[in-house]
Amino acid sequence: MISMTGEKILVVDDERKITEVLKAYLERESYNVITAHDGEEALNLASTEKPSLVILDLMLPRLSGEEVLQRLRREKSRVPVIMLTAKTALEDKVYGLSIGADDYVVKPFSPQEVVARVKTILRRSDPDQGPLTDLLSLAGGALEIDTLAHTTTWQKKHIDLTPTEFNLLLHMARHPGRVFTRAQLAEAIFGYDSIAEDRTIDAHIKNLRHKMQKKGAQNLVKTVYGVGYKYEEA
Repeated sequence: MISMTGEKILVVDDERKITEVLKAYLERESYNVITAHDGEEALNLASTEKPSLVILDLMLPRLSGEEVLQRLRREKSRVPVIMLTAKTALEDKVYGLSIGADDYVVKPFSPQEVVARVKTILRRSDPDQGPLTDLLSLAGGALEIDTLAHTTTWQKKHIDLTPTEFNLLLHMARHPGRVFTRAQLAEAIFGYDSIAEDRTIDAHIKNLRHKMQKKGAQNLVKTVYGVGYKYEEA
């Protein structure tokens, strides 16, 4: 089935039954779905097919899902990635987010849940979803957030953010000084039905801060202890 939206999804799992089921459910929603069953094939398809989103199992032959994700991010790919994991420990999930995943789904899962996550992330990653302005200029012009190109720069130096990190920064920067709880940020970024734990938001904020600080943007995303986070320049 050819997608009417032009959005292509790469589904990666060594269990062919899982890829077949997810392919069927996603194609029912008019996505164009391609599949891979090992890490090397996944990297090749991600490079040649340029998917809009990747659903990536962590336990793969040839190259693990973690290695695939790390290589994608090292190659500056900003494609949204949803991890599929059988690991239920929170530390394992946070680790996956720390190396560049945007969301995760724990096995066993319902295909409907995965489809809902895909829709939410693609909607949040779509620059055509009515931004308040094309370009936000902050910190005296040092920080620029281009909502159409989905790019962020500090003093003209590109900050390589994942879609989730970009959306977190954009959401807070649109409301300088306002304190958001972790639940409010999860709702804004992942949708009303998000089950993201506090540690998930913490992991994304940690990544965001680290990347901004590497470019010289210090202490713009502040922690309000016992409450949450805010964007503030002072």
